[in-house]
Amino acid sequence: MKQATTASDRVPFTGVVFLVLMCLIWGGNMVSIRFSNEGIPPVLAATVRSVIASVLLWIYARSRGQRVWVQRDQLKYGIAIGLLFGAEFSIFYLGVAHTDVSRAVIFLYTNPLWTALGAHFLLPNDRLTPIKTAGLLLSFGGLVAVFQSKASFPGPDYWIGDLLEVGAAILWAATTVYIKKFVWDKPVTHYQTLFAQLFFSIPILLIGYLFLEWGRPVSLTAPVLLALGYQSIIVASFSYLFWFWMIHHYPVTRLSAFTFLTPLFGVILSGIILGEAMTLPLWIGLVLVAAGIYLVNRPPSKTRVSRS
Repeated sequence: MKQATTASDRVPFTGVVFLVLMCLIWGGNMVSIRFSNEGIPPVLAATVRSVIASVLLWIYARSRGQRVWVQRDQLKYGIAIGLLFGAEFSIFYLGVAHTDVSRAVIFLYTNPLWTALGAHFLLPNDRLTPIKTAGLLLSFGGLVAVFQSKASFPGPDYWIGDLLEVGAAILWAATTVYIKKFVWDKPVTHYQTLFAQLFFSIPILLIGYLFLEWGRPVSLTAPVLLALGYQSIIVASFSYLFWFWMIHHYPVTRLSAFTFLTPLFGVILSGIILGEAMTLPLWIGLVLVAAGIYLVNRPPSKTRVSRS
């Protein structure tokens, strides 16, 4: 059944509240990966996360009478989504192991810029307007300000992690735009979309582990297990399910603007939990990001709605 969209496509207040909470959860995810990397090789952790989240999603969907497997004629879309997701999270987890959490979260969440650019050229109903463009640029300026707030200098191979996170951001954007272009008007639910992303990512993640990390020691301490549980249950299961429901119902650019909050939460949480510096540029960035989100998500004028 085709997902419905409204004339204005404006995210309601309740949706905004949950999007902000989701961004807080995702910001905490970056910190949790630093803990899980202490005992589990990064790509192996990403593989285990997808396995656990797939099982939990299957159980939850079945309890609600929902199908998780896509129909045979939609299988190619599910596989494509899973491959993109698997590639994204392979380099995402590796990137966190090579650079500081503050840097990683900022580079990863350049994703809205790549999403907006891809949506503008590939999605006919998700064009960039001057106001949206200004909002995205303003929010990106906020990220730059947060980036400048970092006081400690990472190791000599930090640029490897930086590039990996930029690559993960581009792959994340590609996944979002691909879903919106090829899947949203197909008889595919958000349960099926998320399950395809998780389940079909497992082979590529497993291959990455075998080629890059096979033989590395594993130490399952309590903090490591708690971090992996957070990533698998809270992030990959519940928050992703909500995210995929949202992208089935609202414009990609509008939703992606909210993810600019995640690096702010990530930097703040890394300051509280990991002891990283919190400086004035961080708060300047917060103001810029909030202003950018308002510009991107503000209601359209009555004139535009009446013509829709």
